Amino acid sequence: MKLHTRLAAACLAWAMAAVPMSAARAETDHVTVGRALSVAYLPIMVMESRKLLEKHAREAGLGDITVDYKVMTGGTQINDALISGSMQIATGGITPFLVLWARTHGSVGVKGLSPFNSTALYLNTRKPEIRSVKDFTAQDRIAVIAPITAQQSILLRMAVAKEFGQENYGKLDSLTVGMPLADAAAQLISGGSGHITADFTVPPFTYQELAVPGVHTVLTSTQVLGGGSPTYGLAYTTSKFFEDNPKTCAAFIAALREAIDYINNDRKGAQEIFLSTLKSKPPMELIEKMMNDPEISFGQTPQHFMTYSKFMHEIGMMKVMPASWKDMFFQGEIQNLEGS
Repeated sequence: MKLHTRLAAACLAWAMAAVPMSAARAETDHVTVGRALSVAYLPIMVMESRKLLEKHAREAGLGDITVDYKVMTGGTQINDALISGSMQIATGGITPFLVLWARTHGSVGVKGLSPFNSTALYLNTRKPEIRSVKDFTAQDRIAVIAPITAQQSILLRMAVAKEFGQENYGKLDSLTVGMPLADAAAQLISGGSGHITADFTVPPFTYQELAVPGVHTVLTSTQVLGGGSPTYGLAYTTSKFFEDNPKTCAAFIAALREAIDYINNDRKGAQEIFLSTLKSKPPMELIEKMMNDPEISFGQTPQHFMTYSKFMHEIGMMKVMPASWKDMFFQGEIQNLEGS
């Protein structure tokens, strides 16, 4: 009996040693990624079109995984889906992410995986008398993606704080109107009675608006932030998903890097992928202008995270102030970059 017991134990030990680590600690075989539909999310579109996450998951020894990409509108919808578990990796704007990072600090611990886009934002108007935020009146209406939390809203508050003092940062909040980018551009261009008088927007809508006689730019994000285009889009997830699926998250970051390299090295191919995802087809000259705009860049270096965090913490939008932008990202290669 003792011999049989020893043989059985030896066989069990051999069998356990023969099991690959990936099988002993299995990761998910299904990932849902949320994204919006704009040029800022082109790296995610390239990942989907070229099945790059699936490729890097196989290379990491994870086997075949299923990846679903869901188009969603607005940071609130994306964040809710991530927290509810119906989405594993979210991609969204920097300021909704910062709010969620601070809100989940010490609980589910949402952190960034990687940025992927930086874009300049423009506050445009068709009223010639408006040359700065000081010139807006109670009769004006300013379109933003979402009041209070959207990047446009935060930039407007920052500009107002510079002009009227930090305590008056919300002076123009009552003038903001949440509106999809395309709808806001259409209203500003048409200039009908009762429509918005200004739009805080991004390309290609900036080009369309500024092509209309009488429309001019009041300020840009570069002016508000003191230089450089801020991070516009980044990917993020919960601490549980990251800890349970470290190889999957590393594969996602690697896939994102390959997608960015593809965009930067093959603009024509990236342009074709972007066009294939759109329901409506904007004029080709707009697409080409956007793809070659020096103020639209694709990369993984965090930009202006601390600038936004400091302001949002000072006005009470973030209850937790990070000591460094690195606090808001999971450990990995992104933390080795020269971010801000």
